Amino acid sequence: MLPWKRVLRPLAALLLTTAVAFVPAATAEAAAPSSGWNNYSCKPSAAHPRPVVLVHGTFGNAVDNWLSLAPYLENRGYCVFSLDYGQLSGVPFFYGLGPIATSAEQLQTFVDKVLAATGTAKADIVGHSQGGMMPRYYLKFLGGAGKVNALVGIAPDNHGTTLNGLANLLPYFPGAQDLLSTATPGLADQVAGSAFIAKLNAGGDTVPGVHYTVIATKYDEVVTPYSSQFLSGSDVRNVLLQDLCAVDLSEHVTIGLTDRIAFHEVANALDPAHATATNCASVFS
Repeated sequence: MLPWKRVLRPLAALLLTTAVAFVPAATAEAAAPSSGWNNYSCKPSAAHPRPVVLVHGTFGNAVDNWLSLAPYLENRGYCVFSLDYGQLSGVPFFYGLGPIATSAEQLQTFVDKVLAATGTAKADIVGHSQGGMMPRYYLKFLGGAGKVNALVGIAPDNHGTTLNGLANLLPYFPGAQDLLSTATPGLADQVAGSAFIAKLNAGGDTVPGVHYTVIATKYDEVVTPYSSQFLSGSDVRNVLLQDLCAVDLSEHVTIGLTDRIAFHEVANALDPAHATATNCASVFS
């Protein structure tokens, strides 16, 4: 086996842990339950006046990433929507693999669709992994700051990832970086030090007018180091799950898939005026 294949194989395997299911139950946004989320007849209430757009992670999709969080928010009175983005030609089931700048354009189109359907001026965005980072490109370069009130990132790779140092080995294997960029540009964009990450963070992590929340776990094995997820800025709240509940063992996938302590922090970020303390007991809320 060629040396670069020995690098790319574990690289792909580790990134695959960001998938929220091994066999997706659905592959298109239209398959999301219309009785709950992605209900375009839903009108936001006075208590929750903005729709919530959920943005899946790498290898995720509009349904499987949100089988727990979408109902959690919908049951609390939110209009909830989710999209698929970043599909590569010839790659079924798994999304979030295309160039991230292009994925941000797809998010832009989707947010406009949601705002038109709900009759609202702004939305809130909640994203997992790439889905917590990619919207920052939309906010910064595609006019999203005027259409988004809050961005909540769950384990977002805001400053790229070293994959526990594995990504740092790519330059030592001729052709490996080019192959990764050609075959899965969305993965290459997420490597710490990539041109995309440099552009995204140049001039500051945030844009005025948007409220940012980052929810991280110290057991994250995909976005490393976990502290690289945190943002700098005047309107940022960085949260480490273990500071709220020391026995929370969630890693990169489960923090977005099932962790109700993280979900409680999402709810607090969406409605800070009615936020309540998050602790280990929040798993029952």
